[in-house]
Amino acid sequence: MPRFFIDPNIAAAKTISTEVYTSPAILEEAKEKIFATSWQYIGHTGQTPEIGSIYPFTLLEGMLHEPLLLTLDKDARLRCMSNVCTHRGNLLAYEPCKSSQLRCKYHGRVFGLDGTFQSMPEFKEVENFPTAADDLKQLPVFTWGKLLFTTLERRFEPEKFFGEMMERVAWLPMDKAVHRSDLSSVYHVQANWALYCENYLEGFHIPFVHGGLSAVLDYGSYTTELFQYANLQVGIGKKDDVCFDLPAQSPDFGKNIAGYYFWVFPNMMFNFYPWGLSFNLVEPTGVDTCRVKFEVFVFDETKLGMGAGSGLSQVELEDEEVVQNVQKGIRSRFYDHGRYSVLREQGTHHFHRLLAEFLG
Repeated sequence: MPRFFIDPNIAAAKTISTEVYTSPAILEEAKEKIFATSWQYIGHTGQTPEIGSIYPFTLLEGMLHEPLLLTLDKDARLRCMSNVCTHRGNLLAYEPCKSSQLRCKYHGRVFGLDGTFQSMPEFKEVENFPTAADDLKQLPVFTWGKLLFTTLERRFEPEKFFGEMMERVAWLPMDKAVHRSDLSSVYHVQANWALYCENYLEGFHIPFVHGGLSAVLDYGSYTTELFQYANLQVGIGKKDDVCFDLPAQSPDFGKNIAGYYFWVFPNMMFNFYPWGLSFNLVEPTGVDTCRVKFEVFVFDETKLGMGAGSGLSQVELEDEEVVQNVQKGIRSRFYDHGRYSVLREQGTHHFHRLLAEFLG
């Protein structure tokens, strides 16, 4: 039987081994088997607003810790590439800037904004130089509206992860979303990244943990839909609450939907409300710690602070309290596995099966 086997029959299945949340060795495995192979959020188009823009960043700092950069080259093509000079490994860009080229501050090697090697002083005598290995490593960029994603190892096409979500809310004005740094936040949580994700993946706890959210959602109508590498929780609003004005072409037309809660494997949460998107990125920082970034994109400012999409910081603090106590509890010698609610924990069961699949 495969390691971490999860029975596909949720009614018979037991939850994944607590080793996933407590073992440094398994977290190290996840780095290459899960995070290096999946698609990851890397920012938004506002970070490279004009030709010549250079935006350095670290992909999953504390986990993959890969130095990368975004550029908008002379042809207005957005590029993602390694931020490491191919000579001696120095970082090329230290902070966001604008330039027609990338010049290493260590020994003067120059690259174009498309990552191609251009010149290097004192290298005339070097044989078989330059080669393709002297160019910067290029990474694929997947764009949805203003959101950007990449992967270190292109094992999967992005549509396998994002396709169902994009089709379901194709009517949303993603290209007009305005990033609001003043509404965005970063939370440091004393719990394993997977515990944080599986808490998100079920509405089972809402009546017990989130009094404010429970007041605006019809818990009895809460549903979960599973896809291959993603899933969707649909939050139905109570009568007279702020809900989406759905177009006739939406498969949900006629429903009072207060929120679409999409999760994309392994660590991305797309929470759509009538006012816009609260995008949550869960970044592992240790076996029992993670960093959760809330990035806010607004479509309709007049609806901010209303309905299911209000009070998000309070909901976050309530979730933190629970998952941090679970992190303590799963270390108990008296706890090994739990069981799933067939009606309410399909998302958590789905997540555990994917963890088992990727960890092998």
